[in-house]
Amino acid sequence: MTKNQPIRVALVVPHIFLHRDILPNVIFSPGKLALELAEGMHGHKVQVRLYSPGPIDTTVPSVQADMSYFENELSLRGDSYIDLLKKHPFTFVSLARQVQSEIIAAAYKDANAGKFDIVHIYTNEEDVAMPFSYLCNKPVVFTHHDPFNFLIKYKNNFPKYSDLNWLSLSFAQRSGMPSNTNWVGNIYHGADPTAFKPVAKPTDDYIAYLGRIVKPKGVHLAIKAIRQYNKTAAIPIKLKIAGKHYADEGNDTYWKDQIEPELDDFIEYVGFIKDNATKSEFLANARGLIIPSIFDEPFGMVMIEALASGTPLLGLDSGAIPEIITKSNGIIVKKQINESDTIIALAKAINKLSSINRHTCRQDFETRFSIERMCQEHINLYQKLITK
Repeated sequence: MTKNQPIRVALVVPHIFLHRDILPNVIFSPGKLALELAEGMHGHKVQVRLYSPGPIDTTVPSVQADMSYFENELSLRGDSYIDLLKKHPFTFVSLARQVQSEIIAAAYKDANAGKFDIVHIYTNEEDVAMPFSYLCNKPVVFTHHDPFNFLIKYKNNFPKYSDLNWLSLSFAQRSGMPSNTNWVGNIYHGADPTAFKPVAKPTDDYIAYLGRIVKPKGVHLAIKAIRQYNKTAAIPIKLKIAGKHYADEGNDTYWKDQIEPELDDFIEYVGFIKDNATKSEFLANARGLIIPSIFDEPFGMVMIEALASGTPLLGLDSGAIPEIITKSNGIIVKKQINESDTIIALAKAINKLSSINRHTCRQDFETRFSIERMCQEHINLYQKLITK
């Protein structure tokens, strides 16, 4: 590559959810981020080719795996992708792994043929790509979107490859990897500034929760904090919960045991929000977004979407949450040994949300979490690795 030539990037997203028949029906921020990253970089002294398991709606040139055998299995069963995932997750994962291997191999082959200057393996399931990256004659960089010690298959495997080029989403995310990991950069996510906007006169009469409704996300703590706050509040406030629950999948009883019985006039479930316009309105009208995660969040896209909507943040000090929440855009609550003390602290913090300036929240988003900034930092990193 000469100085004036564009950087040629293979952006490989091996997760099976990057498929137009699946992506709209699941919570999968990495897939949407990959599309925005590809489209944001392409044409800005960068040529991007996106490698995905299935067809996807994008303006960027793309390569897909052969899904015909997977689709034939679905046809024989009379299932959709989501049906098979719910009914037979092991079968779904087995078929997905075959597709992931194929698309990763195709990207490495094309890089070795001189079509690319760098390969970026982006999103979970990159463990298939790690051992074979040593056979690629171009630089390969990896981005992982979970805590590195979140699942046993990652925790046992990733340390073997700590010498590869690793890119973190937050400095907190790095804690799950060995101290000698070859970190080549840390790049925070970005969101579309046109997709999320503040409203002129927020209703300001509820606290919002947005995300997966699973125990590590601490939705039950948000419910209890609202109950605690309303005990003494002159004007009670509602909690509106948006997201996917998993009552019909596997052995997950969290929704049925701890969330659904709590629904009433002050605890409302508004469903799974699929489009950005509705999500922006939901966030922008809230007094604040609560992030009560009890596991180490590697980042937290919903937080920057809230800031883009001018909405203050209220979060526990888990993982990367303190990297996003500042004194000017929200409130951090320290997790206590006793859950009841954590709940009381969250309830007290609700009183402080009205003092956070919504305009400042939006400004902070524009400064730290724009797509343009995210894309430029990736381009700078690619240039560094290529010329290394």
